[in-house]
Amino acid sequence: LGTWLLYLPCTWSIGLAAEPGCFPDWYMLSLFGTGAVLMRGAGCTINDMWDQEYDKKVTRTANRPIAAGDISTFQSLIFLGGQLSLALCVLLCLNYYSIALGAASLSLVVIYPLMKRITYWPQLALGLTFNWGALLGWSAIKGSCDVSVCLPLYLSGVMWTLIYDTIYAHQDKRDDALIGLKSTALRFKEDTKQWLSGFSIVMLSGLTLAGLNCDQTIPYYAAVATIGAHLAHQIYTLDIHKPEDCWAKFTSNRTVGFVLFIGIILGNLWKEKKPKESKELGDNN
Repeated sequence: LGTWLLYLPCTWSIGLAAEPGCFPDWYMLSLFGTGAVLMRGAGCTINDMWDQEYDKKVTRTANRPIAAGDISTFQSLIFLGGQLSLALCVLLCLNYYSIALGAASLSLVVIYPLMKRITYWPQLALGLTFNWGALLGWSAIKGSCDVSVCLPLYLSGVMWTLIYDTIYAHQDKRDDALIGLKSTALRFKEDTKQWLSGFSIVMLSGLTLAGLNCDQTIPYYAAVATIGAHLAHQIYTLDIHKPEDCWAKFTSNRTVGFVLFIGIILGNLWKEKKPKESKELGDNN
């Protein structure tokens, strides 16, 4: 699931960068899919290396391989080197701008696991990390980032991560409080739904702005409206005191990512009608 949540912002960006009337670049989608698997794995390895002492004290994470003693720190370091080497091979298939942009994200991957020790906003750090593909996908297609599209899309992704990972963090809030880790779940407490509602408004506004700036069409905005309805229902029915409900709500966010990606594809295909109509008018004249 984490791999999908990392990959989907890449697909949004690649889809929005496609030429009017065309499907997204399937080669790039495949390349970024491979990269998402590798970088999500590397992120998990780094996280488990940093957190092995904390993981031992939390029921849900006590069986992770390093925490359980099944894998040594040295072995995990070698494994991490292999993951990052393969990810670098994927990155080198892109243009120079994208290579530099992708390399810049590595610092976020490394420091994110430390944020829960020093701030109640580690979910924000995760959002900045997990949604880097919203910038990278566009630059891989176009050669550079269009700020008017990429920044609103990136901001929307960050807000989305704040929504789903805050919900996720409510599963572990008791253990986190006991061992001294921080999260937005502990920061927001009973005000969680108000915060999530605010993040949703910013997310939907960013998606709307990104769509306007790349001339998206009706199917795209229909997808954004559907996402708004999904988030509203998700937040309204959320029970932050039931870990099983938090997990169910968290996992439903993969659907959010797919709905937007499908909306982007259909919205882009819809654009094909206008050039044809213009050409027909020109031929008649």
